[in-house]
Amino acid sequence: MAEVFDIAVIGGGLTGKAAAVSAARAGFSTIHIAPAAPPDRRTSALMLPSVDFMRKAELIDEPAALGVPLESIRIIDATDRFLRAPETFFKSSEFDHEAFGWNFGNERLGKAFESAAAGLDDLTTLQTTLATAERGEELWTLSLGDGTQVQVRLLVGADGKASSVRKLAGIEVRERRFAQSALVGDLELERPLEGCSTEFHYPDGPFTFVPAGGHKANLVWIDKMSVLEAARRDPETLAAALAEKSMHLFGRVTPVTPTFVFPLSTLSVDVAGKNAAVLVGEAAHAFPPIGAQGLNLGLRDVEDLAACLAAANPGAWGWADSVARAYGRSRASDLTRTGVFVDSLFRSLLSGWLPAQALRTGGLWALKTIPALRRRAIAFGMGR
Repeated sequence: MAEVFDIAVIGGGLTGKAAAVSAARAGFSTIHIAPAAPPDRRTSALMLPSVDFMRKAELIDEPAALGVPLESIRIIDATDRFLRAPETFFKSSEFDHEAFGWNFGNERLGKAFESAAAGLDDLTTLQTTLATAERGEELWTLSLGDGTQVQVRLLVGADGKASSVRKLAGIEVRERRFAQSALVGDLELERPLEGCSTEFHYPDGPFTFVPAGGHKANLVWIDKMSVLEAARRDPETLAAALAEKSMHLFGRVTPVTPTFVFPLSTLSVDVAGKNAAVLVGEAAHAFPPIGAQGLNLGLRDVEDLAACLAAANPGAWGWADSVARAYGRSRASDLTRTGVFVDSLFRSLLSGWLPAQALRTGGLWALKTIPALRRRAIAFGMGR
């Protein structure tokens, strides 16, 4: 006979781990289906609200022990367009913050989440995959890749852009692919960033150095695939391209890890909760890596799910359906607002249309000169 759990979390990434820990801490018997995966060498810039949630949820202790503080943000218009935006600079102390957030290595963050999961009585983790699932009157019956079967009341999809949970729940998805891709890797700079995330805006996307401590930086370069592949054909060519793209502000730039390139797309859903299933992270939304919204939004998903579980009555018939509906309602406005923001920001940078360039330039002038707008923009970017 199949073992019965309250909740199954499908997906072994950071949002999946956070969701599994949060569900178990809320007192629900939880099974986490987390297939083995290679180490995640990427990094994530997490803003203060995300860091506060991770601490409150006991996923991490002191952020300074795991990450590097992001104390300022610098935006440089590196285009040669007729209408160019002014250089814009934000310092966290201007907004009474020690830092806007922290830049974390995903691998270190994942290990911290795993430590938080260890010893939780209500959490069982299996390194396997979801093969098939079928929903009966009240229970999902899951067949797993290791041949076992379990039954659960609520299904949580943290299984990425190609989410099987999303398909099983009948949730509609919209995806738009861009001509651009992103190149990421770790760098050593001759002159350090000193806590300043520096973003150069080019016609095909931003080129960003994120502080990684000392003279180290994490690179996010968005451009056409052909440009990125040509630049990374050998270390010397890449180093020269990086120095040029960064306007030689940081001297010699040396790649210290292999780089990799991934295509960009946006993904959105009609609702994030339906049929006793909910979606978190890239199962529900995906954006180009601009504006530091990806994992921040995923952690807000988990925070709202935790709130819906705290308000649930697990003794009532159909409680899982009620949680899914409540979660879908609670996430709707944030997903729409953030999606529109990131899409508009990215499109305004790529657009060659003069009115769009004028709006972007005017917006950055306003952010540079109007204190109230600066505060609102920072609050929005931090997810508040």
